[in-house]
Amino acid sequence: MGKSSIAVDIGASGGRMIHGLIEEEKITFQEIHRFENKMIHNGENFCWEMDKLFEEIKTGLKKCHDIGIQPDSIGIDTWAVDFVLLDENDNLLTDAVAYRDPRTDGIMEEVFTIISKERLYLETGIQFQKFNTLYQLYSIKKNNPEILEKAKTFLMIPDYLNYLLTGVKVNEYTNATSTQLVNAFTKKWDQQLLDKLGINKRMFQDIKFPKTVLGDVKQEIVNEIGFNINVVLPATHDTASAVISIPETEGTIYLSSGTWSLIGVENHFPICITKALDYNFTNEGGIDCRYRFLKNIMGLWMIQEVKRNLEDQYSYEELVNLSHEAPEFTSTVNVDDERFLKPANMIEEIQQFCSETSQEIPQTPSEIAKCIFDSLVISYQSAINQIEEIYEKKFDRVNVIGGGSQNELLNQLIAEKTNKAVYAGPVEATAIGNIVAQLMTLGELNNIRDARTIIKESFDVKKYTSLVEER
Repeated sequence: MGKSSIAVDIGASGGRMIHGLIEEEKITFQEIHRFENKMIHNGENFCWEMDKLFEEIKTGLKKCHDIGIQPDSIGIDTWAVDFVLLDENDNLLTDAVAYRDPRTDGIMEEVFTIISKERLYLETGIQFQKFNTLYQLYSIKKNNPEILEKAKTFLMIPDYLNYLLTGVKVNEYTNATSTQLVNAFTKKWDQQLLDKLGINKRMFQDIKFPKTVLGDVKQEIVNEIGFNINVVLPATHDTASAVISIPETEGTIYLSSGTWSLIGVENHFPICITKALDYNFTNEGGIDCRYRFLKNIMGLWMIQEVKRNLEDQYSYEELVNLSHEAPEFTSTVNVDDERFLKPANMIEEIQQFCSETSQEIPQTPSEIAKCIFDSLVISYQSAINQIEEIYEKKFDRVNVIGGGSQNELLNQLIAEKTNKAVYAGPVEATAIGNIVAQLMTLGELNNIRDARTIIKESFDVKKYTSLVEER
């Protein structure tokens, strides 16, 4: 049997640990551990429970030992932009404050008085979102400057978890690019930008790329879990890992569908032109120094919040089915309006938007669900049109990956709205991308081309068209 890997894939609502290897020229998976993740309020900020997440990783590794699995490597991916700061004794100076926390309200506009949007985009190629790491750090500089002065180490969420495992401090490339502090062309921390903003440059670590071996876990962890294991950097940004799993990239627009919707194309160079800035596209890092030219759209967060507002009396599948019961309801919202980022009540916010725009107000769960799905598809169509305008060409297909690819209603709506073939899958895109990056590092796969060939043979992908649905 060949070498195997564990993907630790942590999202905003939960994490899982998946064991993967190549058997009979296909990738096989086994879920080892699943756990909850959520924001908590510590009295001042909304934060992530980093100690709990680290304990869950060790629990998953103990489960491997208990069932007789000893993987050769482990790789961690999470969401982007969030971070911790450590002092000179490697103690936490900050909690892992969540990107939905309001501490960055109004900060982006303040930064623009120091450095223009155009200059920021030309150098970093990153889209403007008020929760980008840049604005989180500037918020600290403004309100708690002593924290930044004391900071000796800046680590993003997966970087910190890797540090807890190994004692090694690095900033991984794909996640670092989401900070809006990495130069899009040099792929290094932009020192001039940091100087301009007065942000402590000394706390940033060397940027390392996916497929870097960090080394063995610490001996105390070996004693705890029962075996030694190597820590390898996948693309630690979960979307960067997910994009690796797209079987065909030529002529394909991808849509990574989950809490967020990330829609774009894979590129070999950044596109930092005025039109891309105007449309707020980003150039985030990918595997093998590729670029993910994409737009961030609010995504299934809205239906997740509606489910919560309805006290979880409906499953996601039931909400999808309910949306069929309101075929005449046509009100839509702008899913990218900041009011939907973290409202007190998502249903009331949707209703208020419809009222303010003189549309029929959704009242029933079926109308609310249909409003969200129709609104998402309108946003997808707009982004696709913008991509084709920038590239000056038409794309043949849309490949929906991730958990949202199981939403057959949404897939069919996309096919009908765009008049393109829609391919749905793989579902476990992020874990697949995480594992194949590790398997390339371990020598089980030669390169990304081989990885995508074997992914295509290993996982089902369903096709939707505007006229008929076919497998």
